[in-house]
Amino acid sequence: MKIFLRIVLVIFIILALVGIGFIGYGFYKKATTNYPNPVATMEVENFGTVKIELYPDKAPNTVANFIRLANRGFYNGLTFHRTIPDFMIQGGDKNGVGSGSPSLSNIQDNVEKDKEYAIKGEFIANGYTKNNLKHTKGVISMARSDYSQTSSALTEYGYNSGGSQFFIMTDDNSSLDGVYAAFGKVIEGMDVVEKIEKVEVHYRSSELKEGEEAPKDKDGNALQSDKPKDPPVIKSLSVETYGVDYGIPETMDVFDYYSWLMQQYGMNLQ
Repeated sequence: MKIFLRIVLVIFIILALVGIGFIGYGFYKKATTNYPNPVATMEVENFGTVKIELYPDKAPNTVANFIRLANRGFYNGLTFHRTIPDFMIQGGDKNGVGSGSPSLSNIQDNVEKDKEYAIKGEFIANGYTKNNLKHTKGVISMARSDYSQTSSALTEYGYNSGGSQFFIMTDDNSSLDGVYAAFGKVIEGMDVVEKIEKVEVHYRSSELKEGEEAPKDKDGNALQSDKPKDPPVIKSLSVETYGVDYGIPETMDVFDYYSWLMQQYGMNLQ
């Protein structure tokens, strides 16, 4: 009986050591394997294909958010609603005008209470020091709001207002460095980006003379500056992650700027 128990004990110890070995090897392999950066492929209708390498080591939550939206089909059918030659092209807004934010249901299933969300800006001015990417030609970065001109107290809300909208640089612009979350760069199809930046727009805000009003549509509404007359359509946008799961991004509530203005207006009347 004692011999049998000893044999069982030895077998148990051997199995435990093998199990620990497999677990240890798994951690070692994960720690030492160099996974390639994720690559986004964007097909723009009537323009061509753009490939963008993403940098999760620089802006991990921003990259996770972009991957999640892209691979769940959020960007398919959206447009580039703002194009400025020698600066950038901007897209990814569900409203097509630069005012839209994504919803929690766009990045995860079984959402109990759906609502629009934003993500924290991963850049130096917002206290995030790991992102040193420069806004050079071909770099992709997150678009966001800027409320600081209304009140310096709102600066942080602007910093943390990114969601789904992004822009691709068509020239170098150092004024954006450290105040916008750059998170990747075009590796193929920069010629496609350059074609998009040159599409015909309704008008350029930079070309309006002092005191001149913006052109209006047939209903008398002011047209949006730098908006293409025929906005280029993102036919599809997906990201190859090479087997890496970047997870669901951390989110924040969207700042209600208009409610804030109304509160301030009401307070000023008292």
